[in-house]
Amino acid sequence: MTMLNKKIMNELKEIFNKLARDITLKYFTQELECRFCRETRQLLEEVGGAADKIKLETYDFVKDKAEVERYGIKRIPAIVVMDETDYGIRFYGIPGGYEFSSLIEAFKLVSSGETGLGQETKDFLDSLDKDVHLQVFVTATCPYCPGAVILAHRMAYYSPRVTADMIEASEYPELAVKYNIMGVPRTVINETEFQEGAAPEKMLIEKIKSAL
Repeated sequence: MTMLNKKIMNELKEIFNKLARDITLKYFTQELECRFCRETRQLLEEVGGAADKIKLETYDFVKDKAEVERYGIKRIPAIVVMDETDYGIRFYGIPGGYEFSSLIEAFKLVSSGETGLGQETKDFLDSLDKDVHLQVFVTATCPYCPGAVILAHRMAYYSPRVTADMIEASEYPELAVKYNIMGVPRTVINETEFQEGAAPEKMLIEKIKSAL
């Protein structure tokens, strides 16, 4: 049984026909698959089947240690969206529900190179002399979460100092407890600062400054 119906596949093909550059999806799973690993794999295979420009590579979290270490993968299921360059764009957990749009936006971002970030944001990111790690906690049923994920991924794409993870809170309850996730979206910045909600660029930048 397919996860994406004919209507969605046709819409994806129309979107993907406009992709400017090839995209590589590095998917990390394991032989004894985790919760939602199988569904995530199926979703990516169906999405990848909608365009020749999307290449799916699958790695075993246990056996492919070199790739796991290279991309800093800490948990599964995990997805890296990249081209020849790794921009630090990560998805942890299945990008389902509203988060499916975040995945598609990541494709468009990497393929086009257009971040849509304001000049003030770009100037700040250019000035970074320390690394920034953004962990955006979401759920599939949250309509406001994609905005927070997309902004974090745009910052990661623009700056080699920034990495940005989408984390499906319900799949990693230990992380939800660790970071006191009572509502989503919630962005954890370098383990020390938190941004609630889908904040605009300027507000997130101020939180990043506080974390640094």
